[in-house]
Amino acid sequence: TIVKKILSKKIQKEGFKMNKITEVKIERGIPTLYVDGQPFWAFAGEVHNSAAYAPDRMEAEIWMKMDQSHLNTLIVPVYWETLEPEEGSYDFSLVDSLLEQAVRFKKKLILLWFGLWKNAESAYVPAWMKQDSETFFRAEMYGGERLNTISPLCWEAVERDAAAFSRLMGHLREVDKNSSVIMVQVENEVGLLGTERDYCRQAEEAFTGNVPDKLMDAAVKSGKIRARETGWPEKADWTVVFGEDAGEIFSAWFFASALERIASVGKKEYPLPCYANVWLKQFPWYAGSYPSGGPVEDMLWVWKAAAPSLFTIAPDIYVPYVSEIMEKYTRPDNPLVIPEVRKDAVTASYALYAYLNCHALCYAPFGIEDLWQKEPDVIPKEVTEALNIDPLSFDMTGTKETLGEVYRLLGEIKSLYLRYRGTTHLKCFLKNAEGEQGCYLKFKSYDMEIRYLPQQVGMPTAAGAVFELDENNFLIVGMMCNVCVHTKPGDHRKVDFIRKEAGTYSDGQWRCRQRQNGDEKIVTMLYDMPECVKMELFKY
Repeated sequence: TIVKKILSKKIQKEGFKMNKITEVKIERGIPTLYVDGQPFWAFAGEVHNSAAYAPDRMEAEIWMKMDQSHLNTLIVPVYWETLEPEEGSYDFSLVDSLLEQAVRFKKKLILLWFGLWKNAESAYVPAWMKQDSETFFRAEMYGGERLNTISPLCWEAVERDAAAFSRLMGHLREVDKNSSVIMVQVENEVGLLGTERDYCRQAEEAFTGNVPDKLMDAAVKSGKIRARETGWPEKADWTVVFGEDAGEIFSAWFFASALERIASVGKKEYPLPCYANVWLKQFPWYAGSYPSGGPVEDMLWVWKAAAPSLFTIAPDIYVPYVSEIMEKYTRPDNPLVIPEVRKDAVTASYALYAYLNCHALCYAPFGIEDLWQKEPDVIPKEVTEALNIDPLSFDMTGTKETLGEVYRLLGEIKSLYLRYRGTTHLKCFLKNAEGEQGCYLKFKSYDMEIRYLPQQVGMPTAAGAVFELDENNFLIVGMMCNVCVHTKPGDHRKVDFIRKEAGTYSDGQWRCRQRQNGDEKIVTMLYDMPECVKMELFKY
């Protein structure tokens, strides 16, 4: 309300039209993305890093094909180097092309601000910044080796980034009259590789100084350190306070503070939801083997304290244990957004679980254009090894059709989800590991035994949801499982079907594909394509 009042005054003063702002509301304790005044799921895909350099090619290879997989949102980079090729001179032509295409193809956009940092490097900063390494100084390893990463302590660089980001957001406010852009990611996978912290002169001075009061308060509140009144020394530097974790916490504080400055300045121009993504903590688990200072799970408390302008931290997930990561990043203060995720066939199962169980706002396999190409781009082995990515993440056998059907089906049952979410009448399941055989879901008058089918190469894994529509009516949505209905313990009656139908939803209405009776009602089997079974039960 305060933001709208401020913008209204600014409109009267400057004469521009206020766009309908995308916002995240909390409803029954569940975060909900509102776009154009309605609840919205971003059925998304993220394009390859260089795709947005060529709008014409994007039109033919991506925009025209999105409907094949029922995508409603595209995640696309905006490059600082093309936005501000000369210092203080801005070129929005690539951004305007994206906006025009989004309107024409009736899709939404999530923009990635490739500014100071992308994958722990400063590869997308303008040439005038790259060539001035004295003013825009690099982070250094112990011993003085410079990294290709501008230091997060270089406030001059941070302010230039904030100025450019602010101009981008102001431009969106002025020209995006259709509210095509629904979120903005600030930077990309920030942190330092090869070292736990920056050792440049400015960093050394800060590291031997006192820990900021705001961070000390957050550490006490999070239970990381004891309260100050119990005897802290007068000089509480980083090592004294945080011990062996001091280097990573130091990096996290300064990266998060930099992103807070950039995001807050941009949101003053146009208050779209802004978030940061994270390169996950992975084997071999030490800071610097993954980008130290990024918002990995251990550092979320630092980021939440330092960067309140970011509405969430979004995990990029290429590890096999996708559901574990989704659960960790689904918190009351952290709505689930997944801007990058593996794109093998199991991604369809994870998408179903992410939206229905974790209340995800967005799910987006990376390099989405590969789904529609006869010869998709091959990620070199050297790249997957350098980024510590499971190469099986990019095996797309069976993905296009299965993911597309999941997105389509989710769109059709959204009203059901909104009605039953957060209640005991909606329960989800997912096969998390090879040894899992199934699960047992309990409802008011019946229980559901879900048996998982064996996982096969190029196929999704068992996943789905059961909606208890009323005491005797159920809708099962899922794949790769067998469902058996039981009466409650102590109720020795048998279960049978008054009516059982296999089908789907279309235009929000149930469409029966096959009414099942006789032998066909005995087994409720869902195979590799997501299916729906609607059943009315009775006991005798």
